[in-house]
Amino acid sequence: MKKIAVVYWSGGGNTEAMAKAAVDGAKNAGGEVELFRVDGFSAQDMKDYDGFLFGCPAMGAEVLEEAEFEPFFQEAESKLSGVPVALFGSYGWGGGEWLRQWEARVKGDGAQLIGSLAIENAPDEKGLADCAALGTSLVKALT
Repeated sequence: MKKIAVVYWSGGGNTEAMAKAAVDGAKNAGGEVELFRVDGFSAQDMKDYDGFLFGCPAMGAEVLEEAEFEPFFQEAESKLSGVPVALFGSYGWGGGEWLRQWEARVKGDGAQLIGSLAIENAPDEKGLADCAALGTSLVKALT
């Protein structure tokens, strides 16, 4: 069985709720999944996993969270070539531009982008179901 790490940063809880739903979807699809806040995971830990779901909300001027998530992700990028990855996060303004930029960045790193999901503000039931489906998609991509 392939191992998946769900690594996220959340300030108000919206992206955390999305992360937990993605974990549920991946587990229900038969994946071996572990959930990490970004401060509990490092780029060196990536060697133990086969695929990743990364979650970070839009911050400031449509960027990844700059104090914890961005420094982690800069290190992680060198380890993404050929790796199945999915991205998710919430936003309150800007229409999701941060996610489009993040997608381009991940593709430029050579990752296999399985999917991405942006949800405005707090995820509702449909949003949580979409997060679970994203987790399922990553498991299917690994099998």
